[in-house]
Amino acid sequence: MTTADTAAWLRSRDRLCILTHCRPDGDTTGSAAALCLGLRKLGKTAHILANPELNGKLAFLHEGLTKEAPEEGDTVVAVDTSARCRLQRGAEALPVDLRIDHHGVGTPFADRELVDASAAACGQIIYRIFREWGLALDPQTGLALYVAVSTDTGCFRFSNTAAESFQVAAACVAAGAQIYPVNQALFDTVSRKKLQLQGWMAENARFYREGRLALCAMPKEVEEGATEDDLDNIAGSLRSIEGVELCALLREAEGGVKLSVRCVPGYDAAAVCARFGGGGHKGASGATMDMDLAQAAQAVEAVLLELYGG
Repeated sequence: MTTADTAAWLRSRDRLCILTHCRPDGDTTGSAAALCLGLRKLGKTAHILANPELNGKLAFLHEGLTKEAPEEGDTVVAVDTSARCRLQRGAEALPVDLRIDHHGVGTPFADRELVDASAAACGQIIYRIFREWGLALDPQTGLALYVAVSTDTGCFRFSNTAAESFQVAAACVAAGAQIYPVNQALFDTVSRKKLQLQGWMAENARFYREGRLALCAMPKEVEEGATEDDLDNIAGSLRSIEGVELCALLREAEGGVKLSVRCVPGYDAAAVCARFGGGGHKGASGATMDMDLAQAAQAVEAVLLELYGG
């Protein structure tokens, strides 16, 4: 579907239930909030399905917008979700009427799909829908979209950042979004526990190709006492080490081992994760591996050296 098709179809519907993805980040959280608010401005009944994994720093965006369960007759919309298995916990089997996404390596799972891999964030696509509706941003919707775009571009530092990213951010600020507190909380504040985890990773990571590749396998006991906020984008800490161009972090999690890969242009994180049934973006991707930590580390090391060890 085109943006215009999607905007018209949404306008024709009512009683909408919006889904986010598992381990929700700023893009899925902010996109869902903005879409819900926009639909309500159109006079629609719209809610976000409450996500039990919602990050504490982002929970304020969904205040007053959620409900605990879908209802019969709901139009179900998923935002920023690349595959059915990535839907929020408890919603994996729900029939989805519309998917709005920007993951080019995603797997179609909805009756209707609006997917644009050129968009740095799903929030940019939601902004385009607002423009099709002729809706002006206000401080609340502006802040939601700012969070969506700023987090998926690494506060406008990642290689996916484009002119449209800045244009959407500028529109959000012009609408009255108060971005300083959000920037401070999301990008300039690090807990002591996260600093401890970063230190452990730097000491225990293995490096290859003169330090350009990094791999770290983190046992569950190292994370003891860490919150979801502490673990948010913890893999990016490895990528920030001088000289590292691609990093892979393995963490023990429910159902196996969680793999997170981050890299600079010229590498493909999604290609690494695809070997283990995962996906995402070229610069940031993930997968869940059904094996123990030592086996997972060995398997990922082999893939890294096969793809980039030359």
